[in-house]
Amino acid sequence: MPVAAVVLAAGASTRFGDPPKQQLLLPRVLERLRAAPVDEIVVVQGAHPVTAPERVVECEDWARGPGASLRCGLRALGANADAAVVVLADGPHLAPDAVARVLAAWRESGREVVAASYGGNRGHPVLLARSAWGRVPDEGARVLEPLLVPCDDLGPPGDVDFADEWKEDPA
Repeated sequence: MPVAAVVLAAGASTRFGDPPKQQLLLPRVLERLRAAPVDEIVVVQGAHPVTAPERVVECEDWARGPGASLRCGLRALGANADAAVVVLADGPHLAPDAVARVLAAWRESGREVVAASYGGNRGHPVLLARSAWGRVPDEGARVLEPLLVPCDDLGPPGDVDFADEWKEDPA
């Protein structure tokens, strides 16, 4: 069952400043995602251009909301992908093991939506089975009810909104 990954990097990054956060943080997210068990990676850009060795797709409707960006990424995936793991470009501490854990829970449960949780709160990565792709609204996949998979021991991927929240660290 092939699984792809969609990295959402389309936002305006207005609170972060210059350079936009996705340009700064995307390489770290991609490095971690390459260590995860996914077969394909697509990066969705919108407000700002991004550079990546993976395929980058343009989402002209990015301002409609994260769901519009996600739908652009999902449409760009190969026809053989049975599911997509969704991650954010501003989550530089993404654990490849969290991706593996969410994938395993999806394969075992057969649920359409599976998400990592930290402290009982839904987080990323989020897995969407192909059967759920057509139900993603402009607000994003957050409105779809997931099976939560505890990943507290792996630590959350982060959600960097302001430049002073990011300090480059090794690993």
